[in-house]
Amino acid sequence: MKIGFVSMPVTGHLNPMTALARKLQSRGNEVVFIGLPDAEPIVRAANLNFVPFCEKEYPVGSVVKGYAPLAKLHGLHVVEHSARETHPGRCKSALEHLPEKLAATGVQALVIDTVHFFVELVPMRLGMPYVHIWNILHVDRSGSSPACFFTWPYETTPEALARNVDGLKKAGGLLAPVLAVAKSYAEKNRLQIDWNDPAATISKLAVITQTPKEFDFPISNWPPQFHYAGPFHDDEGREQVPFPWEKLTGAPLIYASMGTLLNGMEYVYRAILEAAGKFPETQLVLSVGKNIDPDDLRPIPSNVIIVSTAPQIELLKRASLCITHAGLNTALEALAQGVPIVAIPI
Repeated sequence: MKIGFVSMPVTGHLNPMTALARKLQSRGNEVVFIGLPDAEPIVRAANLNFVPFCEKEYPVGSVVKGYAPLAKLHGLHVVEHSARETHPGRCKSALEHLPEKLAATGVQALVIDTVHFFVELVPMRLGMPYVHIWNILHVDRSGSSPACFFTWPYETTPEALARNVDGLKKAGGLLAPVLAVAKSYAEKNRLQIDWNDPAATISKLAVITQTPKEFDFPISNWPPQFHYAGPFHDDEGREQVPFPWEKLTGAPLIYASMGTLLNGMEYVYRAILEAAGKFPETQLVLSVGKNIDPDDLRPIPSNVIIVSTAPQIELLKRASLCITHAGLNTALEALAQGVPIVAIPI
């Protein structure tokens, strides 16, 4: 079977999606990744077939530029900004160009990143089977538990359930700009969709989350097509990242990263650097991404190595501690290596 993958074009989504694609490929399926040009190096490193789309609207370098404003945001401000500035244009371009790529490649089914919102309208129009993947924390649309955007505790009182539903409505309201694009496409193509149902376009075949069941709240009313299947790791399919291995001293290693998107908060890095300076018997590798100039973080303790990107799994295999923004991939990769975590949620 020829299976197409469509993913958000950022590392935290591409790494688990390429791991899934490689697994399907190893089982004899033909796999093709259809994505923005910026995703190509990561997909090629995983030894997968890559077909670009939306090249005119999103040339190489546009993803980093487009996500840069997110670096200093946190909480629902991230969702709000993305829903207003990023997702509508990407959704419109994907809906316009994906059908021709599916026809050209002969794809027979699609695996879709759930937060690449409303891409599923294309296979719905074409009568093509599709499944959804939650690479990030999934959202419980029933209101049985608080959505991952909020810090509320899990409670089953009527008041808590009503609060959860109100939270879902608030988060859903933020997606109004991209929903408008989806509605326009559906109307143009005569798709009959109940837009009052937040799960109306979600796959009826399979919705798969990378979050292990043990991490979730005790939700008993998931639909039958929902499956816990994570974590999705494949260290052999990662893009090679240069790193000054010769600078490691053999001291207990601390690895710190605030991820690839919400990584522009200088005060967080300064706090980490200050703490590392108090433990000179350790060594810290701090990955700051592309939105921070390391010179702006001076003074830098002598036991610290600062890089813009890092070979995360390789470093975690050597680490005694991981400091993280609590992103799902880093948390799962650290735990898979048995590395204790200090989490600074963003």
